[in-house]
Amino acid sequence: MHSFSYLRVVDASGALAVDPEHAAFIAGGTCLVDLMRLGVMTPDSVVDLTALPYRDIVLNEQGASIGALVKNSTLADHPMIVARYPALAQALAAGASPQLRNMASLGGNLMQRTRCSYFRNDFPRCNKQRPGSGCAALDGENRRHAVLGGSDHCIAVHPSDMCVALVAYEAVVHTVGKRGERSIPIGEFHLVPGEHPEKETALEPGELVTRVSLPAEPFFARASYVKVRDRASYDFALTSVAAALDVKGDTIKSARVALGGVGTKPWRSLEAESALVGKSSTTASFTAAANAAFAAARPQKDNAYKVELGRRTLVRALEEAART
Repeated sequence: MHSFSYLRVVDASGALAVDPEHAAFIAGGTCLVDLMRLGVMTPDSVVDLTALPYRDIVLNEQGASIGALVKNSTLADHPMIVARYPALAQALAAGASPQLRNMASLGGNLMQRTRCSYFRNDFPRCNKQRPGSGCAALDGENRRHAVLGGSDHCIAVHPSDMCVALVAYEAVVHTVGKRGERSIPIGEFHLVPGEHPEKETALEPGELVTRVSLPAEPFFARASYVKVRDRASYDFALTSVAAALDVKGDTIKSARVALGGVGTKPWRSLEAESALVGKSSTTASFTAAANAAFAAARPQKDNAYKVELGRRTLVRALEEAART
């Protein structure tokens, strides 16, 4: 492992004072430590954030405010999160192992990096690692890669479960940086690769996530998260869906749909949502929405199965949300 210095800060100003070009923030370390062991990330300094005060969970009539250092297990088990934002609790419970959930933080999960084997093995042709070197996955093994949001420069899939639910719930990410505080809608936080796969989030160098807020929508309680994976324990999604429905009588008034395991970032499907509004809450309507969600999919040689699997996952998530 690359040698590094360790710094534990006690306030945001201490974190912002470090050199962002050569430092990495650490909370639970469930992603960073892995990548450092692999030699994929080689910071000269590791900045420990665990003494910062971002550990509160506040729920009121405006919605929810969740500190960036809240553990995934704590958030998943919070009774008001389970009641008001069930897809978020379900997504967190579906991620990793209990031991990792006890360590992983909300902020770290937001910053989780791809599980692409070419990226994680520091492959010579990886535009995330070496901009301009190419994307080995395009003509290599790409069974787990994205069918939505890819480009000729990268098709790496985003791995987070939690972020899929946050997208469905229209979360806002709050940050602090050298230029002050910002509020970033979750849909703008993660970036599609385009010509610059090395740029993964809207964060500026050294900017720190402090909390995430969720709006108060009564129908957000009528929601579900469904995850399909190769094995039931500790595996990343092949496809996943977070869905919420506002149903009056038998008519869908509003819907939120986000997809995981299929996009280069947590993928909100406005196409599926539009297809649902005004329709009856039936399997036929859900199937039409699923077709709309994947109409623009660009599968590769090994992952075309994700299109049909993704459609079926979406129908099941909508059916479960409708029964809530």
